[in-house]
Amino acid sequence: MRLTSACCVDIDLLESQRKVLTSVSHTSSKAAVLVLLGVLWTQASALQTYVLHEPGSSYVTGTMTIHSENQIAEVHVRSGIYSSDTIFDYSKGYIATRLFSRQACFILKINNKYIPKLQEIGRLAFERETMKSIYSPNNVWVEFQSGHSLFGNIKNWFRYGEAIKQLCSGLPLYELVKTQPPLNPNGCASAGIPSILGLKICEKLQ
Repeated sequence: MRLTSACCVDIDLLESQRKVLTSVSHTSSKAAVLVLLGVLWTQASALQTYVLHEPGSSYVTGTMTIHSENQIAEVHVRSGIYSSDTIFDYSKGYIATRLFSRQACFILKINNKYIPKLQEIGRLAFERETMKSIYSPNNVWVEFQSGHSLFGNIKNWFRYGEAIKQLCSGLPLYELVKTQPPLNPNGCASAGIPSILGLKICEKLQ
């Protein structure tokens, strides 16, 4: 009886060790895949286009093209009333979003505290497209003040750059500032990069 008991204890111990090793192996494999994806992305060309999926689903809702040499990401989202075009111009330090439903452009100064670097955006897009997994984006909540729009002039366009000028020329411009999520976000518009970085644009309450 003692021999049988000792044998059972050894089997249980071996099974426990096997589960630990399997778990470590799975974690290591996943980490290795992510490292490999990072290496492959760094070897990509200076111009890359990615397919973007709607957050929480596999539905294709837009594309993003990264111009590494010009430090610009160009995003096109076609999703009904949520359709938008967005320019991330890291060389100038600004993001511009054109909301088709509002026929206006919204300008946000890039802050590295909550806006990923261009290389990080490219890496995330490559990872999501390659892994074919469903992701939810990190959201940045911003607000604008209605009735305080301006039309771009030579000084504005020099500051914002040619890419943003081409996107927003002829449209009212609203400056965005970061804010906290409102109690009722239903009136806020969605833009940004689906499954990577959401821009939630809200009108400032008077």
